[in-house]
Amino acid sequence: MQKPVELETERLLLRQWKDADRGPFAALCADAKVMEFFLSTLNREESNAMVERCRGLIQERGWGFWAVESKVAPGFMGFVGLHIPAADLPFSPCVEIGWRLSEDYWGNGYATEAAQAALDFGFQNLNLREIVSFTAVLNRRSQAVMSRIGMRQTETFEHHPRVPTGNPLRPHCLFRISRKAQ
Repeated sequence: MQKPVELETERLLLRQWKDADRGPFAALCADAKVMEFFLSTLNREESNAMVERCRGLIQERGWGFWAVESKVAPGFMGFVGLHIPAADLPFSPCVEIGWRLSEDYWGNGYATEAAQAALDFGFQNLNLREIVSFTAVLNRRSQAVMSRIGMRQTETFEHHPRVPTGNPLRPHCLFRISRKAQ
C-alpha cells in the first residue's frame, strides 16, 4: 500500500477520492452529454463501484484517476489521472491518461491543466517512457485536450474489445507522448 499522492496546479487539486464525491460523480456519469462517447451512462451502483476502483488503485499504487477540485471553490469537478487499462488493447501493456469532468467545467482549460500535471508526474515520478490516450474517433473534445498536452495521434483502431462491432463508437484513435517529447 502506498501513501496517496496529491498533485497541485495553479488552480486545481488532484486528490484521493472522498465519500462526498459519490453524489456528484453519479450525477456526472448519469449525464448523457458527459457520457456521449461511452456505451452508456452509469447508474448510481456502477458509478459507486468506479469510485471504489479508483480509490483502491490510488491506495494500492499512490496514483491513478484522481478526483479533481478547484482550489478557490472546493467541490468535486470530475477526475483526471493515469491508469493501467485492464482491457486487452492492441497497444497493451501501457499507461493511459484520461479525464472526465462535469460539463459545468468544460471550456476553462481545467482538463488540460490537470492532465499536464498528471503527465509530469508520470514522467518525473513514475519514470514512464510513454503515456497513451485513446478515445472514439467521434470525440473531438478529448482529442483537442490530447493535442494541447503535446500528444500526437499515431493510429486508429477498430477493435476496442468493449465496443460491439458496428457501433459508431468502435473506431478509436490512439495518441501517444514520450518522456523525450515532453
